[in-house]
Amino acid sequence: MSISASMVKELRERTGAGMMECKKALQESNGNIDSAIELLRTSGQAKAEKKAKRVAAEGKIVIKNNLENAVIVEINSETDFAANDSNFTDFANSIADVLLQNEISDINSLNDLKLSDDVSVEEARTNLISKIGENISIRRFDKIHQAINIGEYSHGSRIGVIVSLDKSEPDLAKDIAMHIAASNPVCLDEEDVPEDLVSREKRIFLEQASSSGKPPEIIEKMVEGRMKKFFKEITLLGQSFIKDPDISIRDLLDQSEAKVQSFIRYEVGEGIEKKEENFADEVMKQIKGDS
Repeated sequence: MSISASMVKELRERTGAGMMECKKALQESNGNIDSAIELLRTSGQAKAEKKAKRVAAEGKIVIKNNLENAVIVEINSETDFAANDSNFTDFANSIADVLLQNEISDINSLNDLKLSDDVSVEEARTNLISKIGENISIRRFDKIHQAINIGEYSHGSRIGVIVSLDKSEPDLAKDIAMHIAASNPVCLDEEDVPEDLVSREKRIFLEQASSSGKPPEIIEKMVEGRMKKFFKEITLLGQSFIKDPDISIRDLLDQSEAKVQSFIRYEVGEGIEKKEENFADEVMKQIKGDS
């Protein structure tokens, strides 16, 4: 049967697929819109499965909050070009919105949730892969609940921080979030530092001090001094405030009689082993239509 432009337009509006894909799906389904949608979904899932093995280490960090609760989520793509696509941005924002509105604890539960257009998160992700042509993944998310004061800071879309204070000090909360983005503390205070990290650093400092040939009591003091410096550098409360290095974050909070209850810092792609690609070869693959 003849496939009209209006039919193609309707299918594009309902699925977001490309014009030629819509036309082909309509031809294969003899003009039946619902069947064409199912064909496109099946095709999109196949493409998503094929691209799933490709490393997605670029992307965006998105933050949303409603004053009492805040969510931070990392959505990954293969390239920063795709991450700047408006469709990718819309998808990332919609994921943050649905996370803020629902109490879930893992990605599998998130995938089953419905977005505002009544499409599931997983289906929307699959459709986006088909549209953009890259592997897209929702890597992680976290949430702060029932906070008295939420501070947030985004450095572009690559670093994001949310922080909870026990006192209503919006400017202070924003400053703390900005500091965390810049200084990347491991944890809040000395007692929160993982034991394996403490043991590793102690061992390294001890080996370094022992090579000096100094007496054991001097070596012990050297290690103790270096560990104190180490704790100051990696803990939020011990770090020097980026806006005023003469005071620590602990001092800054004490001035307002405020405490940090929790904080979360995300950076796009951290911990993901990136595959080095030859850019010219990658362009040629795209030209030849390889996936």
